[in-house]
Amino acid sequence: MTTAHDLPYTVAVRTLCEFTARRGDLDLRFSPSPSAQEGVAGHQLVAARRPPGYRTEISLSGSHHGLVVRGRADGFAPHLKQLEEIKTFRGDVHGITEAQRQLHWAQLKVYGHLMCAQEGLDQLKLALVYFNLDEQQETVLLETHTAQALLAFFEQQCAAFMAWAQQEAAHRLARQAALASLSFPHPDFRPGQRELAEAVWRSATSGQPLLVEAPTGIGKTVGTVFPALKAMAAEGKPALDKLYFLTAKSSGRALALHALERLADAAPAPRSLPLRVLELVARDKACEHPDKACHGESCPLALGFYDKLPAARQAAVALPSMDKPALRRLALDHAVCPYYLAQDLLRWADVVVGDYNYYFDSHALLYAMTRAQEWRVAVLVDEAHNLVERARKMYSAELDELALVLARRAAPKPLKKDFDRLRRRWSELVQGRPAYSVLDSVPQPMVLALQQAASAIAAWQTEHPSELKPELQRFFFDLLAFNERVHTLGEHSLFDITLSERTTHRPRARLCIRCVVPAPFLKHRLDAAASCTMFSATLQPADYYLDLLGLPARTVVMGVAAPFAAEQLQVKVMQRISTRWPDRQASLPAITQVLAAQWAVQPGKYLAFFSSFDYLEQAADALALAHPQLPQWRQTPRMDEAGQHAFLERFRTGDEGIAFAVLGGSFAEGIDLPGSQLIGAFIATLGLPQLNAVNEEMSRRMQALFGRRRGQDYAYLYPGLRKVVQAAGRVIRRPEDQGTVFLMDGRFARPEVRALLPAWWQVE
Repeated sequence: MTTAHDLPYTVAVRTLCEFTARRGDLDLRFSPSPSAQEGVAGHQLVAARRPPGYRTEISLSGSHHGLVVRGRADGFAPHLKQLEEIKTFRGDVHGITEAQRQLHWAQLKVYGHLMCAQEGLDQLKLALVYFNLDEQQETVLLETHTAQALLAFFEQQCAAFMAWAQQEAAHRLARQAALASLSFPHPDFRPGQRELAEAVWRSATSGQPLLVEAPTGIGKTVGTVFPALKAMAAEGKPALDKLYFLTAKSSGRALALHALERLADAAPAPRSLPLRVLELVARDKACEHPDKACHGESCPLALGFYDKLPAARQAAVALPSMDKPALRRLALDHAVCPYYLAQDLLRWADVVVGDYNYYFDSHALLYAMTRAQEWRVAVLVDEAHNLVERARKMYSAELDELALVLARRAAPKPLKKDFDRLRRRWSELVQGRPAYSVLDSVPQPMVLALQQAASAIAAWQTEHPSELKPELQRFFFDLLAFNERVHTLGEHSLFDITLSERTTHRPRARLCIRCVVPAPFLKHRLDAAASCTMFSATLQPADYYLDLLGLPARTVVMGVAAPFAAEQLQVKVMQRISTRWPDRQASLPAITQVLAAQWAVQPGKYLAFFSSFDYLEQAADALALAHPQLPQWRQTPRMDEAGQHAFLERFRTGDEGIAFAVLGGSFAEGIDLPGSQLIGAFIATLGLPQLNAVNEEMSRRMQALFGRRRGQDYAYLYPGLRKVVQAAGRVIRRPEDQGTVFLMDGRFARPEVRALLPAWWQVE
């Protein structure tokens, strides 16, 4: 019988050292972390300065009593017998704490032993190279060690990790056995669910990406999670280390966690599935002390964090689920930060449930760790139609002139000259420009001023960590994001300048690097995954998502047939109504008549969707005036969670009436109102983005990349109709549901529009 002691356990050098050599406080005062892309660029700059023969990215590995340690050393100069560990940073090098340096030295010493063993060296120089990205200057710390001393250090680190390694090997063994025998948590598959599950299984075991449109109501969450877990234990296939379930909204996380809980309950003995499920939440939602800074002198949960971490980590991996509430309770019991405890637990989790940004953003933690640890991961992207806009935001950045003014007022005296220089360059850039303009690039004097301002703020922050005012801090983060995007500006993005309302002496300007096509950024994330499945109820046409999301040509594209019959849903096009901007006022009597007539025929609960809050208010007021007896309620701008809950509760209680909402908003997707909770929807818009200078420029850019007709549709038609179909999809949720959808605009009768509506609809 195979046991954990018989199996080798592999650990990355960085993970080993962070486990054994990290001590003291959690301390984030050491400058903002560069993105992975900036880090790579920094390493390349350092390597380019080295003499011929310098080797980079050297693969190294070694073992100690069955523990395999592997990693990639940054650089080696053979003529000097010098091994280098390169750390990129911003700000003042003196801001690097002693604890951080000790961790960096530990990594370098482990690499040093592996290098000596591989090259047969008796002695080795170790160089810790700190590279300032803004100033492009190196600070080098040197030590010389014998091979014998490095071997002793390596064995000491391995011995400290050995008990945990044996525990992890035992967990992996039990997990694989349990997943191999895992059963589907329901008596049978729903219609279409088996087809979906089989496609996900093939993708996860073959590595071929999958883009699948699957209708609401077939159980997409469990239909994707179950086969992905089974693939983790597939015999004869390279093992998958982890599963990432990525969502656009918190409701998606809740569905995934519930599906995983059902799978655990379906195990041979309840709760016997040895699967570590970790929920990641945003830092501002996990922070217990938002008024305190992230270091031991300010926050009690940062004080001694790494000294208390081992006990918290050991307790956490024994939890039935490491979701937000459970992890918060445990973290507070151990007096550690819940957010950073979750980040440590990423290494030891089997399934991670979190937002898109944890894998797809430029600073994505899951992506960075996947690359660094060389994990084989399966990625499930829920409601993937949302990823286009979310990714555009991830790779866009904006600077506002008012924010600059406020930041300068809040800046200490030593920073005033940097802000004054930036304001001069800003004025030169926007002088004489029209209300909206697009430039090919950011002028070099402006780039230099932005970099100098960011570097100055970073250095000042390092020396005065508790004195940075909110206005200055916000602008600092905006600066960092903008500077990062400056270096990635290409045909996939626009650099534009918008002049808006006047300040005291000139128009207020906004500078924006606007991502139009996120595909080049997302491609690297997709390539790093062993498999990736993107699924949603609205992924038509597929070319739109293939082109904009960077999915490779080998991606399998499929659609799962809806389990609904055309007789369940009446779809009526109101051809005499126009909801175009000039016709909106004139459309109100006809819209009012349609709503009231349907209510008279079949009273119940309805949703009416409009393109804006202004249009919504006009229509709701017109209905209230003409039919005051007809109950109604309305979505309001910036509605908080309590307001959203109250809005939805009226559907779930005995109240009947028409609820007014904005298309593309909180109530147009991601809500489940089956049966009599919702019997119909009125959609008074095609959902097309506004015809304005920005959208027109984005359309032109996509026309240049994908062709004239396709570029126009990518900018307007496809995003609009996706929102319409999502909103209409709120009506039929179960095989027994019945309902009506009114498409209130004559343009819905056009062939190119009809082609984007679900095939099972019978449009009247």
